Amino acid sequence: MALSKIDLANMVENQMPQSLIADNINFRNIIINGDMSIAQRSTSVSSITSSTYNTIDRLFTGASSAGTWTQSQSTDVPTGQGFATSAKMDCTTANTSLGSSARLQITQYIEGQNLQYLKKGTSSAESTTLSFWVKSNKTGTYICELLDADNSNRHINKSYTISSANTWEKKTITFAGDTTGAFGNDNARSLDVMFWLAAGSNFTSGTLDTSWGSTTTADRAVGQVNLADSTSNDWYITGVQLEAGTSASDFEFLPFDVNQKRCQRYYFKTGGTSATAVGNASKNFMNVLVHAGTDARGQFFRPTMMRASPTFAANGSFQILGQINQSISSASDITLADGGGVSLNMSALTCELPSGSTAGHNGILRANGDADAFFEFISEL
Repeated sequence: MALSKIDLANMVENQMPQSLIADNINFRNIIINGDMSIAQRSTSVSSITSSTYNTIDRLFTGASSAGTWTQSQSTDVPTGQGFATSAKMDCTTANTSLGSSARLQITQYIEGQNLQYLKKGTSSAESTTLSFWVKSNKTGTYICELLDADNSNRHINKSYTISSANTWEKKTITFAGDTTGAFGNDNARSLDVMFWLAAGSNFTSGTLDTSWGSTTTADRAVGQVNLADSTSNDWYITGVQLEAGTSASDFEFLPFDVNQKRCQRYYFKTGGTSATAVGNASKNFMNVLVHAGTDARGQFFRPTMMRASPTFAANGSFQILGQINQSISSASDITLADGGGVSLNMSALTCELPSGSTAGHNGILRANGDADAFFEFISEL
């Protein structure tokens, strides 16, 4: 059971072992959304062949010429561990003979300011331990990689083995600390935590780099199985935790709302029909005021500050009811005012009206009978 702040303070005063204190500190997991519970964009995306964010928040799919995939939020989870969801990769078009540059990876990018206590680049650099639950029909060797984006992509790579087909297995991998190259103390991308699923010969023809060092492409995924070689293949993962130290503690479950806000720092969606961004056909989005002629503007406030000024997109059919009383011609006519955000938790938006309206008239921008209408704000690493 987690200790209170008072208990922790008393332990420090009484010089209790640091390892015991660390095991009870909240937010010890560097990974965000490791239980795969937040999926704002969608709970299932098919026909994946290229690199992008798809379903589970904070999981980036890196893909190039390694088959076609469906990614989904699954309810298939290890029994009795407290998890409700996992991420699933399902091969729908196989590639039995990977080209030299082919690859498939699942990655989380991490801000440098969240990593300072690892003391990377000093003689006191901390080891880290990655633990996770994984399941696949395809047994064999898989590769996990830590990559330092701040220092010429220094990296370290370790293998794990899926031993039993279609069986949930817990894996634990410890990476040594790196005494070379500090992480930037900022909101930029510093560390990539990467799960390889397929790799061409460009990435497998060398010797696996199991110690921190300069990146040699051929050493990154040596021994990796080709998960793309059959449409029968799938891969599930949940309970991903990266923490300081040489041993894995129990997975740190956070309250749903806390986990959701941590994800919304990087991506926020309102409206639409995904499980964590539910809208309806007449959802109200914001109040707007005619600025001049066909230009109506409003301010949209988000529930949490984002990592950086976001990009914005609207999707679906919209209308403005009230004194303005017009339908928006296209979702692309809703844009960031003056080309940018106002602050990290608020953006000024412009709605281009199809016909003129009186300056000062107001209305409510809402979905026009479209349950899938949504706004999205993107500040990913």
